[in-house]
Amino acid sequence: MSSNWSKGFTKETHPSVRKISETMKRRKIDNFCQWRKKMKRLGIIKSTYPPLKKNGDLAELIGVILGDGHIGKFPRTDVLMILSHGDALEFINRYAKLVEKIFDKKPTVSKRTNSNCTTITIYQKQISKRLGIPSGARKKKKIHVPRWILNNEDYILRYLRGLYEAEGCHCIHRPTSTYKFIFNNRNRSLLKNVHRLLIALGYRPNTSGYKVQISRKKEVEEIRKLLQFRKY
Repeated sequence: MSSNWSKGFTKETHPSVRKISETMKRRKIDNFCQWRKKMKRLGIIKSTYPPLKKNGDLAELIGVILGDGHIGKFPRTDVLMILSHGDALEFINRYAKLVEKIFDKKPTVSKRTNSNCTTITIYQKQISKRLGIPSGARKKKKIHVPRWILNNEDYILRYLRGLYEAEGCHCIHRPTSTYKFIFNNRNRSLLKNVHRLLIALGYRPNTSGYKVQISRKKEVEEIRKLLQFRKY
């Protein structure tokens, strides 16, 4: 059986297909217009994208995206990707289900070929706008905690859970009675947000470098249980 002529190509990398695509763009020809209209009438393709329901699930998803996610923009859609260690099956399962529940669309879960990394991916319009998370690199961007999360302690805990599931760790060294609950991130405003939220919840964290750390045994055990950290 002969191989597919387009194997290994996209419309941007195949010379003749790219030329056709560029010509159609220049002439403003949309050869899928009628097909899209039909799919929208049948309800297969969404025609409207209302605001996402503000609840604990959304708060947690925002947290995990800010920690381990990326939002990219294309001319006609956005892409949301959540990256995970390939062996973290419970993490992958939890957040794939959460993405499907919130966006009403099953994401693609795929393992990268050259690394032990699994990606949860979904394409949909206005993802960045509806989540309130900027697209592209966020390292130097100012991140704000949504007001609707700040006004509800349960939402704060779910938001923090998402952040810690993505970028947190729980360490115990019993011989020296050392206990640590750590959040790591390169975004300074995100570190400040976590620090302030922990203080508002009654804890005494300290921030140094790119991490926020709780070191008192009682506080470590309490916050870990409150966030249900690594409990799936």
